[in-house]
Amino acid sequence: MMKHFSIGAALAALALGATGAALAQSETKSKAAKAAPLAVVEAVQMPAWVERGGASTPLVPGTELRDRDQLKTGANSRLLLRMADGSLVKLGEKGSLGFDAMRLRGDGVFEAAMKVAQGAFRFTTQAAAKFRGRREINITVATVTAGIRGTDLWGKSTPDRQIVCLIEGKIEVTPPGESAIGMNQPLSFYIRDKGQSQPVATVPLDQLKEWAAETETQPGQGVSKRGGKWKITAASGLTHNQALTLYDDLRRAGYPAEIIPARLKDKRVYNVRLSNFETRKDAESVASKLKEDASFGQHQYRVGS
Repeated sequence: MMKHFSIGAALAALALGATGAALAQSETKSKAAKAAPLAVVEAVQMPAWVERGGASTPLVPGTELRDRDQLKTGANSRLLLRMADGSLVKLGEKGSLGFDAMRLRGDGVFEAAMKVAQGAFRFTTQAAAKFRGRREINITVATVTAGIRGTDLWGKSTPDRQIVCLIEGKIEVTPPGESAIGMNQPLSFYIRDKGQSQPVATVPLDQLKEWAAETETQPGQGVSKRGGKWKITAASGLTHNQALTLYDDLRRAGYPAEIIPARLKDKRVYNVRLSNFETRKDAESVASKLKEDASFGQHQYRVGS
């Protein structure tokens, strides 16, 4: 348990996490300086985690992601990622997204296999116009695979249904045990319902707006971004053990807590903080959520910049 570590060790880990580098400790500094990240977290609507090597760590803006990472979001959570080719990946609430065979090859090809086990996602290359290489990307929605060839698409996986909606470009959808289905008409969508493929149809614009909202970060609802100036002090004036206990509990819940040393008169104390919120309202939203949580409601939450 982390609560048995020294406070110095906890603070060292926090310093790395704040820069998005805590998940890359095994790499040398020289390699990190030379190699561009395969994917980076651009924004988080808390709570969200990455599972790597059997450990679960809260995500913060700037976190660099690796092949084999498994990302998860909580209730009313969102994630925005930027891939090495400039494409954007968005994940909605209660989602699960894994990376496999993700790499930027020496010949300029960015390849990746992404699996959406649960939740809504969106993938778009619209922001990647300056990428000079090629992409070889496949996205699997539960058991349905979509081959990406420069496009904008939305999808969702639930226990009984998988949806793939083409917004722009072209894709090839391959259900299990069936032939590939080519889709090149904007706003066409495919549904596999209870293991049965349905005919490709055109999505009404109102429905598309409703689907798209499931993957967009919601202003004022706990969004954190790099450079965000607003913070929550979850508790202040704590002892060594009290700070580590709250730190552990918040991070297990998907909130990237930090421990900040301070002095109270002639005594060393510690504050526990959440940082990088885009606006005051984003910070207040998370503070309110934590106050209503039985595990965290006993603490006093202060919002400031």
